[in-house]
Order: sequence, then structure tokens, then C-alpha cells
Amino acid sequence: MISEEGLIRHFTATGFVVCGDSVALHWHPKVKAWLPPGGHIEPNEDPVQAVIREVLEETGFKVEVVPTSPHVNLAYPDQVHPPYTIMVEDIHDPVDGFHKHIDMIYFCRPVADCQRLTEGWQWVSRTELAELLPLTDGSLPLKPPPEDVRLLGIHAIDHVSGVARSGSGSLTNR
Repeated sequence: MISEEGLIRHFTATGFVVCGDSVALHWHPKVKAWLPPGGHIEPNEDPVQAVIREVLEETGFKVEVVPTSPHVNLAYPDQVHPPYTIMVEDIHDPVDGFHKHIDMIYFCRPVADCQRLTEGWQWVSRTELAELLPLTDGSLPLKPPPEDVRLLGIHAIDHVSGVARSGSGSLTNR
């Protein structure tokens, strides 16, 4: 956390987990929106470590980050792969009050079979995202994902499926 002119900012990492032509989303009851896995970056953790941990905690999937930019070959220092984008989000939390999240967005893929999701999660297809289709699991409100989630989900699917076809590697250690 940093404070700037009295404003609290939390550093977070989000992972768009791609399987085939779909991304994993869940209904977030506090935010009241469909969101990908993610959360706060812990002390002594870099953003890639945080996103891998958050995805595992929330979905049960071990994932690898799919690079979205070129990697510079250096013997030293170690590099942390940059996020696809960084978003600054207003958070209205009834417990913690108003603050901002500086959210580092990564594209990920499971390192093993990706068909079975933990309860509350579902695979949302590129078509569902592109056509603004409302999502439900039978008990949740019929509502499409927010615009940023839709567009980033589409970019994640396109990027990860393109990387899979080209045989490009991924970054898992850092």
C-alpha cells in the first residue's frame, strides 16, 4: 500500500485463465459483477507470483503466465514478466472504505487439464463475451460481464490461442 495525498492504493494482480476459447469467471458477491481470479500482492511477492497464487487459491488451477511482450535475454538481474496492462480501479469497500487498486493484468493457462472448475466458477466463451450475453449459473442474476472484463477476456483468448498455435513458450518461474 502507498498513500498519496491521503489516498490509499493497493497493488493487485489479476489472471485471465484461458482454456480453449473460454476464460474462467465467477460472480463476485461484494462487487456484484463477473470477474476473473485475482487479489492483493502480498509482501515479498512479485506480481507473477501473486497471480499464480491467487488463481490457484480461487480456481484450484496451477497456471503459467503467457508472455505478452518480448523477453530480454539477461543473465542478471532476474526479470518479472510485465503484465498485459495495468488498470487503476476505484474500490468502494464497506469495510476498508474508498481506495484504489493498481491492478496488473496477466493472461494465463492451466498447466494440466482445464475442464473442471471449482464451485462458483464457469468457463465463459469468446462468443458469450463478444455478444454481450448475460451469464448465470441458475441462481445468479442474468448479467453480462463488465466491459473491461469482456474486452480483456477476448484479448486473453485471442492471445493465448495464438501463442498455443505458434508454439511460443511461457514464463512460469518469475
